Amino acid sequence: MSNPFAGFGYFIRGLGLIFRPGLRRYVAIPLLINITLFAGLLWFGAGQFEAFMDWLMPELPEWLQWLEGVFWVLFGISALLILFFTFSLLANLVGGPFNGLLAEAVEFHLTGQRPDSAGGWKKMLSELLPTFIDEIKKLLHMGLWSLPFLALFVVPVVNVIAPFTWLAFSAWMLAVEYNDYPMGNHGLRADEQKQQLGSKRLMTLGFGSAVTLATLTPLLNFLVMPAAVAGATAMWVERFRERAE
Repeated sequence: MSNPFAGFGYFIRGLGLIFRPGLRRYVAIPLLINITLFAGLLWFGAGQFEAFMDWLMPELPEWLQWLEGVFWVLFGISALLILFFTFSLLANLVGGPFNGLLAEAVEFHLTGQRPDSAGGWKKMLSELLPTFIDEIKKLLHMGLWSLPFLALFVVPVVNVIAPFTWLAFSAWMLAVEYNDYPMGNHGLRADEQKQQLGSKRLMTLGFGSAVTLATLTPLLNFLVMPAAVAGATAMWVERFRERAE
């Protein structure tokens, strides 16, 4: 049956799968890379901000020196907001090459079989640059398609339904994004993937809605990408694989 609760459940299931032995390394490696990158950016940003404060504070009168603490608090809040809103974006760019491996490993965990196109780490490394370029193309494609939906928010009367259309759009796009990994491992092209997902549209939208909500949830958004890939793979194995064969 195609229902949104089934799709929502597959994302929850994905959260459990990524902590299974044999799968954790496909989650830990890109997560550590992301944390290292953000730590480096934060260290660089804090150094630049400290240099700015060293220049600014002597220029202010003594009775305004208390502002230094306020400025540092504002810097910390800004850094947390940037981390919250950009972590998922960077995670997709860095984790893209690992997602195919994760989908392959989850499918083997669930079925005892690997996709015919499975190539392991060697294939991933050989296709690192093309995969990175593909991830950028996906993000640009999603960004361009989002513009007309964002425009609905400023149209009088229509803006009442804008949040619902945005949620539906985000749910569909994210479902397509993450189901690409298990389906792509079996050679399905983009149009074939969308046809499969469209055959169970409510379930697909339920899955994408869960991913969307998790992306907006602090801390949980750190695990959205691997959980979505694992959940999409479970959904492929149990709901789509036989239809595609």
